[in-house]
Amino acid sequence: MRTLYLDCGMGAAGDMLTAALLELLPEPDRFADKLNTLGIPGVEFRKEKTVKCGITGTHMSVLIQGEEEGAEAHHHGHEHTHEHEHEYTHGHEHGHHHHSGMHEIEHIVADLKLPEKVEKDVLAVYGLIAEAESHVHGVPVSDIHFHEVGTMDAVADITAVCLLMNELAPDEVICSPIHVGSGHVKCAHGILPVPAPATAFILQGVPTYGGGVKEELCTPTGAALLKHFVTRFDDMPVMKMQAIGYGMGKKDFETVNCVRAMFGEGEDKTDAVLELSCNVDDMTAEEIGFAMERLFEGGANEVFTIPIGMKKSRPGTLIRVMCKEQDREKMLRLIFKYTSTIGVRETPTHRYILDRRTETAETPFGEVHRKISSGYGVVRAKYEYEDLAKIAREQTLSIEEVKKLLEDV
Repeated sequence: MRTLYLDCGMGAAGDMLTAALLELLPEPDRFADKLNTLGIPGVEFRKEKTVKCGITGTHMSVLIQGEEEGAEAHHHGHEHTHEHEHEYTHGHEHGHHHHSGMHEIEHIVADLKLPEKVEKDVLAVYGLIAEAESHVHGVPVSDIHFHEVGTMDAVADITAVCLLMNELAPDEVICSPIHVGSGHVKCAHGILPVPAPATAFILQGVPTYGGGVKEELCTPTGAALLKHFVTRFDDMPVMKMQAIGYGMGKKDFETVNCVRAMFGEGEDKTDAVLELSCNVDDMTAEEIGFAMERLFEGGANEVFTIPIGMKKSRPGTLIRVMCKEQDREKMLRLIFKYTSTIGVRETPTHRYILDRRTETAETPFGEVHRKISSGYGVVRAKYEYEDLAKIAREQTLSIEEVKKLLEDV
């Protein structure tokens, strides 16, 4: 099992996670150059080696129109002032600054032409931030707007981490309890306690702790990325490490200011998941299909239905959702929102899974990803469906014809 362990003993931020994951790659400079070809408006990624407490690591800067956002006022140790520009405004204009809502964010991300999975990950992470701001400010998500420059900075950090996670393709992501810092942080609306309200909202259900460091150590972007990708929060598992990455923050403390990422093979071939089940007999097929879509978008591992017989001889449907334990509350909310059930059953379970990795092949049609699964005496290979579908559309071929062409290359 390909395992990624994140040590967040000094918190987490988008730039630190980007740098830590980048160091796990065999050719980090090449990937950093690739980030600069994404075409995020006005954005340049800059990778630099840095030393803290005698440890060499990587710091990632995001330059907007050639300048680092918040360069003159780093009020916390990791990202820039954009972290607290993600706040409610009474419209798209506030003073002389332009603000973007989720609709504009979706357009920006769509223009980047990311792989479908990566695009969904980026929007899901942004959705967590928008939901947190909505709750904190007591307004609908549609009324949340993001500061223009901060938007580009955050889109850059979030997109970079999502691309790196797609490249590494871990089977499980385990994270330490998160050190959030202590004290207060200055934002556009005044001085707020650490963790900032949006960060605290995102980290509900996640093991966190404060400490003697009077700084904001975990930012909203860092919190949202961890909430989205982490399988479980726990101590470091038994694993054979293959690569270690240090993603450095900007400030210096007595403790090395970094996120440490460890990547390798875990020995446990089982995966703990929850089964959430409910029975319904008064929903149409369209309504059930819509509910399944929302559950998948919400992060469910699997959603499926089974026809059943219910009381009073009524035909019904069993809806079963497989999810990570930390997603329990979110899945329950989605089930009750999008189905007509008045009760949900929970069953903890384990699944046995094959080791998985993703290979990238250069073909006459561009890059094609292939998933390799192995273990228990078997090896299986399967091309990424979205890659096949893209080639099939462009070449006016069937999926089977594309597969044959790739096998013949």
